[in-house]
Amino acid sequence: MSRTMGQPAPTKTTRPGTNPAATNPALEWLWKYLQDVRNPHVLDCGPVFQATVDVLLRRSAKLHVADLVTPILKGEARLWDRNGKIPVFRVSELLAQFPAIPRGSLTVILGWHLLDLLPREVHAEVVKRWLSYLQPGGVLFCLLREPYLPKGAETLWWLESLKMLASGHEGSRPFPYPAVTNREMERLVSPGSVKTFLTRTGRREVLAVIPP
Repeated sequence: MSRTMGQPAPTKTTRPGTNPAATNPALEWLWKYLQDVRNPHVLDCGPVFQATVDVLLRRSAKLHVADLVTPILKGEARLWDRNGKIPVFRVSELLAQFPAIPRGSLTVILGWHLLDLLPREVHAEVVKRWLSYLQPGGVLFCLLREPYLPKGAETLWWLESLKMLASGHEGSRPFPYPAVTNREMERLVSPGSVKTFLTRTGRREVLAVIPP
């Protein structure tokens, strides 16, 4: 197992600025699907919380971390080429943040809201990199906002248990791009299959399963 130090662990009790954790059907499906995998290899693409680390360590997982979300939310200048009339997102700068991960070695990738924060024109390159890391039968887990949810881009998420997803206070920052559709996800992960779970928070939980 590898231990990764993350942000301070949120408590398991409800407190101001923290939404209560709830049993999550998508995560239930995920870990039932992976019940025979002894040591899953997991990549977390958001700001990793100690709670997530602890949950995965108890599952005998190896955790890789590539926080791609924070630089985008901070609007880091290195991610944009602003020399022309229209700013261009430097996807190569984003992809350079991935650690050295062997191809086909990961069991699960936690993508969170990353695709909701990126321009459409770079989705294919990001998803291609994700898929290159997943082993046959591996799973990409993403949150995607519904069109009627305009705000909450900076809301952060973590695992409270293998089957419970928790989040911080719902953010007020608008999502920068139109909502990603299920059909778009199906095209991006083809020939993988997509399972979608609807929530009451205005989000879809999407599981893209790589063919075994």
